[in-house]
Amino acid sequence: MADSDEKPVETHRFQAEVTQVLHLVVNSLYSHKDVFLRELVSNASDALDKLRFKSIQEPQVLGDDATMEIRITPDEAQGTLTLEDTGVGMTHDELVQNLGTIAHSGSKKFLEALRARGDNPDLSLIGQFGVGFYSAWLVADRVEVVSRAAGAGEAWRWASTAEETFTVERADEARPGRGTAVILHLKGDTREFLDGWRLKELVKKYSDFVAHPIVLATTEEDKPRVETVNQASALWQRARADVTPEQYQSFYKHLTDDWEAPLAWTHFHVEGNQLFAGLLYVPGRPPFELDNPAEPRRGVRLFVKRVFIMDNCEVLLPTWLRFVRGVIDSEDLPLNVSRETLQDSAVVRAIRKQVVKKTLDLLDDLARDRQDDYLKAWGLYGRVLKEALHSDWEYRDRVAALLRFSSSQGEGLVSLQGYIDRMKPGQESIYYVLADNARAAAESPHAEALRKREWEVLYLTDLIDQWAIEGLREYKGKKLLSAERADLSAGDETAKKAREEKQGVLKPLLERAQAVLGERVKDVVASDRLTDSPACLVTPEGALNPSLERVLRAHGKDVPVVRRTLEVNPEHPLIQGLLQVASREPDAERVRDWIELLYEQALLVEGTPIEDPHRFARRLTALLQQAVTADNRV
Repeated sequence: MADSDEKPVETHRFQAEVTQVLHLVVNSLYSHKDVFLRELVSNASDALDKLRFKSIQEPQVLGDDATMEIRITPDEAQGTLTLEDTGVGMTHDELVQNLGTIAHSGSKKFLEALRARGDNPDLSLIGQFGVGFYSAWLVADRVEVVSRAAGAGEAWRWASTAEETFTVERADEARPGRGTAVILHLKGDTREFLDGWRLKELVKKYSDFVAHPIVLATTEEDKPRVETVNQASALWQRARADVTPEQYQSFYKHLTDDWEAPLAWTHFHVEGNQLFAGLLYVPGRPPFELDNPAEPRRGVRLFVKRVFIMDNCEVLLPTWLRFVRGVIDSEDLPLNVSRETLQDSAVVRAIRKQVVKKTLDLLDDLARDRQDDYLKAWGLYGRVLKEALHSDWEYRDRVAALLRFSSSQGEGLVSLQGYIDRMKPGQESIYYVLADNARAAAESPHAEALRKREWEVLYLTDLIDQWAIEGLREYKGKKLLSAERADLSAGDETAKKAREEKQGVLKPLLERAQAVLGERVKDVVASDRLTDSPACLVTPEGALNPSLERVLRAHGKDVPVVRRTLEVNPEHPLIQGLLQVASREPDAERVRDWIELLYEQALLVEGTPIEDPHRFARRLTALLQQAVTADNRV
């Protein structure tokens, strides 16, 4: 209360529109009540910054107290939460103007601008009017602000219940020193914010790196306890030369709660049209939500002037880099007032471009200078990086340089550049096989002719690979071709003529096989890709790889049936013997059984389950019995 010899309590009316604005803030603007603490701490930090700058030219404003801190005091008995700072403070007129209007811009103009935006106004507009203080009414039904301007001889108390009026009165005894205290009389359903652990959790989440100490004053077992609950030091704002590897690793563990050290990190400051700093990490173990982009995750945290804005800032980092952890801290990033949604602006796009570039630079450096660590990172995150080839053409070439594959060459993984460097004379393309695993790829019948020529074949075994490789198509002028679809006789008239001759020789068998298999296959043809296997199935251009088709069906996806071509090896003894029998006895039942077995064998080799395993087993047993009986008669 004001002293009896001082001015009486003044009652002021809010601007007519302010009540509407308060209603909007409390009911529409913020999706989480706990952001009130972030907003009020941010305001307190601003007040301390203003005092610091003011004291450079006016040292006397500090008086005898150079303390620069923010103090949070919960009082369960009174049901109040107090946030106070030792900052620049406010005069009587500043309290009336700053808290009774909206950032001097005029609330009427503000609401007119909202109405001009229609029923769903752009909330980024609200950020121009400084309404963060009003978030206090998310949790309080009465708010008091007690403030003494630095160097002033009097303090003032502002109070309101967010209705039509507010009061202002002298409060010299309540605020003997400079600064501001915001006293929140909490609503019944928000008393959780009186719990010390809850407050520490929120400070760590939102304000851990505010440059000033944040002190929590509580009472435990009737004993006062005061502790600093924020780090008060933004590591990323320091010069790289001033930070040790141990400090980088310690900060990563604090940021992510990961006990394992990161594989690599990059620390940068960008100046120019946008001012921001960043510290990004490649984790040493994958986040649990890595393989589900839709899962909530804690990726790159966004700060503005060291105040936390959001946990996973997807607009600054694409989903194909979702394994990256770290912070981006902007000095001038445009935000809406709730700081929960970034404006879609040229500034955001420019920062995103820099963040992606810095991350790819980090991976490039890791691949060049620390190959073992890069191969570990590739094993953890390679399948995620590949998503860029399909979804983000802007970075296709840069990501392509980071790809690593197993191959028919044997030991280790190879890059696309490494593959090109050891291509054989006469080889013009990069060949690959899609398979469930490296062993299945190594034994794929589709690559037999390539292996015979000693041309290297890449083994693509991730589910994403078909989409990724179709997005890439070529690398440094070299086409990427599937061994399954490669035509090794293209442009070679001699080879083409030889294949046509083989097709003619096999005609009786091919026609019989087509009749037996019917709609299960698109065609039956002579193959020039097989050297060891009797037959294989070839998927038409543009169709899904069989392994990917199986996975999609297993997840309930309605995948159309693809009719594939059965290729048979004219040189294989089994095919030659079957041709002779089919030529002599075209309608023989055993010819039908052998063709069925040949087709089912091709399915099994590629990993596709056959439709009737029991029938397959009976047919195979019968043919084995025939072979054994014939052998015993010899």
